[in-house]
Amino acid sequence: MRATDGQARVTALLGPTNTGKTYAAVQRMLGYESGMIGFPLRLLARENYDRIAAIKGASAVALVTGEEKLIPPRARYFVCTTESMPLDRSVAFLAVDEVQMAADPERGHIVTNRLLHARGKHETMFLGAETIRPLLRQLAPEAVVEDRPRFSRLDYSGYRKVTRLPPRSAVVAFSASEVYRLAELVRRQRGGTAVVLGALSPRARNAQVGMYQAGEVDYLVATDAIGMGLNMDVRHVAFSALSKFDGRRMRKLAPAEVGQIAGRAGRHVADGTFGVTAEQRPMEERTVARVEEHRFEPLQTVFWRNDDLDFSSVEALLASLGRPPPFPFFVPGRDGEDQQALAVLARDPAIRAAAVGRERIAMLWDVCQVPDFRKTLTDAHAHLLGRIYRYLIDRGGRLPEDWVARQVGRLERTDGDIDTLMARIAGVRTWTYIAYRAAWLDDASGWQERTRRLEDLLSDALHERLTQRFVDRRTAVLARRLREGGDLAGAVARDGSVLLEGETVGRLDGFRYTAARSERGGRPLVLATQRVLREEAARRVDALVEANDESFTLDADGRVLWNREPVARLIAGPTALSPGLRVLPSDLLETAPRRRVEGRLREWAAGLIAHDLAPLAALASPEGLSGRARGIAYRIAEALGTLRRDAVADLARSLSQADRRALGRLGVRIGRVALFVPAMQKPRPAGLLDLLWRIYRNAGGEPLTAGRQILSLDPAIPAARYAAAGYVVAGPLALRAPVLERLADAAAGLAEQGPFVPTLQLARVSGCRLDDLPAVLADIGYEASDSATGMQMTRSRSRPLRRIRARPGSPFAKLASLKVGL
Repeated sequence: MRATDGQARVTALLGPTNTGKTYAAVQRMLGYESGMIGFPLRLLARENYDRIAAIKGASAVALVTGEEKLIPPRARYFVCTTESMPLDRSVAFLAVDEVQMAADPERGHIVTNRLLHARGKHETMFLGAETIRPLLRQLAPEAVVEDRPRFSRLDYSGYRKVTRLPPRSAVVAFSASEVYRLAELVRRQRGGTAVVLGALSPRARNAQVGMYQAGEVDYLVATDAIGMGLNMDVRHVAFSALSKFDGRRMRKLAPAEVGQIAGRAGRHVADGTFGVTAEQRPMEERTVARVEEHRFEPLQTVFWRNDDLDFSSVEALLASLGRPPPFPFFVPGRDGEDQQALAVLARDPAIRAAAVGRERIAMLWDVCQVPDFRKTLTDAHAHLLGRIYRYLIDRGGRLPEDWVARQVGRLERTDGDIDTLMARIAGVRTWTYIAYRAAWLDDASGWQERTRRLEDLLSDALHERLTQRFVDRRTAVLARRLREGGDLAGAVARDGSVLLEGETVGRLDGFRYTAARSERGGRPLVLATQRVLREEAARRVDALVEANDESFTLDADGRVLWNREPVARLIAGPTALSPGLRVLPSDLLETAPRRRVEGRLREWAAGLIAHDLAPLAALASPEGLSGRARGIAYRIAEALGTLRRDAVADLARSLSQADRRALGRLGVRIGRVALFVPAMQKPRPAGLLDLLWRIYRNAGGEPLTAGRQILSLDPAIPAARYAAAGYVVAGPLALRAPVLERLADAAAGLAEQGPFVPTLQLARVSGCRLDDLPAVLADIGYEASDSATGMQMTRSRSRPLRRIRARPGSPFAKLASLKVGL
C-alpha cells in the first residue's frame, strides 16, 4: 500500500521473533525506486547487504556502517547500522529494525532519534517487539501498527545437561570465558561447535555460522549476540545463565530479553524449544508462560539524548549533551563513549586551548565519535583520540601517513590465540572507521582497502583458531554420518589405529584402547567404536592363544609384550622363580577370554624361566647329592645364582671332592670369595634374575646396568639384589663374581710371598680404580697396615681366604712370581 497524493505512510510491524518482519521490510523497500534500512548490528547490516546486492546488483546497493562505507556512485538502496544512517539523503522508503532497542541504556537514544526524525518520502516502516507499542504512539503517532504473529510454536523443555542437548542446539552464555568453557565441553562430548561472540568480525562470524549451517557441527555456543536477527537453523536454545553483567552490574534477564534470545529456536513454520543447561536452575513458571505466549511488560520509557548540539564552546557542547529530556517518558541514557571521551579530552589543557571556534569544536566532537572497539576501559582510547585531534589541528585537518602506517602495522600479525586475534581485529576496526573519514587522510581509499584486507586476514586466522580449538572435525564427520543412518564401517589397522569410516578415533595397544585426544564424541560414536573393538579383541584373543613363543617378550618393568604391545604384567608369586601373572586391565576382555589369555601367558612365562634359568631350577631340586652339597645347592638357588662363600663357610669347608665334582656338574663354581653359576652371569639371565628379584620383593627402581662388570654401591639397593644380578658386594663396589674371583686369585698369589702393595697392575685385573682396591681387598680377607714404603696388605688371620694354587703358566702364577718390595 503505497502512499499517494503526497501522503507518507508510517507503518510499524510488531511481533516476536520469527515473524518475517525483516523479510517484509526488505521486500517492501525493493518495491520502491530507492530506500534505506537501519539494523542494530554491523553483522546484520552486512548479511542483508549481501542478500540485497545479490538481487539488485552491487552497483545499486550501498553499505554504510561505522567501519565500512561502500557507496557506489548510483546507489539506490542503503543498508546501514542504525547509528550510520545518512538521514540527509532523501529516499522513498525508510525502515528501522529492532526499535524496541530504544530502551537500551547505551544506544537507545539513537533509536529514539530515528523514531522521531527518520522518515521516507513515501513510506516509513518500524520493526520491533510488541513491547514498544505504547510508546510508539507517543513517538510516531501517525504510525499504523500491524501485528505479526509468530509462524511457529516456542515451547519450554526444562533442564538438560550440555552433553544431552539435541542436535541443532544453541547454548547461550553471557561472557567470553563461559562461551569458551561450554564450547570445550561440547567439543569433547559431541565433536565440535561453532562459536559466535559479539566481538567477532562479520567475516569470522559468517564463517562460524556457515560451518554450523552446513552441518559440519551440530551445536552453536554463543553470547546473546544471536538474539538479534541472525537467521540460523536452530531448533533448541539452552540458557546456561539467566543473568548477565550489563556494563555496570549483574542483573537478571527480563522476560522480554529471554524471549528475544529463545525466539531464535524454530524458523518459519518449524517449531522450536528453549530451556536451561549447565548450572542454571529451571526458569520460573511466570517467565516460561510469558515467553511461550509472547506476552511481555510494555516499555514505560525510552532513552534520549539531545541532538541539537551547541558548538560555541566545549562547555556549551557538554552542557547541550546533558540537556534534560523534554518528556517524562524520555530518560537520559548513560554517557556514551563519545560523551565520555569528550569529557576526558576537555580536561587536557592543550586540547582545551586548541578547541576554539565552532569548526574546531565540531572537529573535536567528530574525533570523539571514533568508537572504542577494544573496550579497554582505560585512558588508552582517550589518549589515541587526543593524538588524532592534535595532529588534525597541527596539520591542517590531516593525519600523518607515517604515523597511521605505524599504528596499523602493529596489527598486521596473525599469530596469537583467540583473544589476541579478537583484540587485533578490534584495533583494525578503529582504524577502518578512521579510514572512512576521508577528509583526515591523503590516501583514504588506500587505507580503506588496506584495513579491510587486514580485517579479512585476521578474521580468517580467528576462524581457524576457533575451529582448531572447538571443533574435532574427525568426530564431527563421524557424528554426521551416524545421523544420516546406518552403521559406521570400522576396522583396526596394523599399527593399532582404530578407524571408523576411515577416520582415526583412537588406538588399540594389546587389549587397551585409548581414545584420540580423550574426547568421546557422544554415546552413538562410543557404541560404534565399542563394536569394532570387541570384534578385534575376540580376534586377538584367538591369535594370542595360538601365537608362538617368539612373539612374546618381557620388558624391563616386568610387562609381558605380545608383538611389542603390553598385555600383562608379572607379579610376586610364592618364590622369585615362580612369579604370578596378571592381564592388564581392559574393558574388552570378559572373564572367559581373560582366562584364556592369562593361561597362555603363564605357560610362556614359565617356559621362559625354565629355559633361561635352567641351572637354577636344577639346583633348587637337586638329585644324587649329599646333604652338605644339597644345602649348598639350595642356598645358591635361593640367592638366585650368586652367594658369598663366607655366608656358607662351614658347609663349604666340609664339602668332599665328590661333592665339589657333583656341584660342578650342576654348573656351580666354588671360588675363593663366592659360589656362583657362571651361566647366570650372562646379560640375558642376569637381567631376568634382577627383574624377578624386584618383582618378588615388590621393589621399584631401574634395572641394574646390563653388561657392566663393576658398579658403585647404591645405599638404597640391598646386597641381595646385587647377588641376584650376579654381583658380589666388596667394599664400596659390587663386582661380577668372576671378576672378583680373578682379583682374589691374583691377590692370593701375591700374598703367598708375604705382605704386598696394592698396585695399578693388580687393580687392572679386576678393572676397579686403584683408590678402591684396598677397601675391596679388605672385604675379601686382607688387612692393611702402614710401612716405611706405604700401605701394604697381608692375609687376615680372622678371615683367611681359601688356598687355591694357581695353575702353572696362568697370569695369576706370573703375578705370584713377582717380587713385591716391602
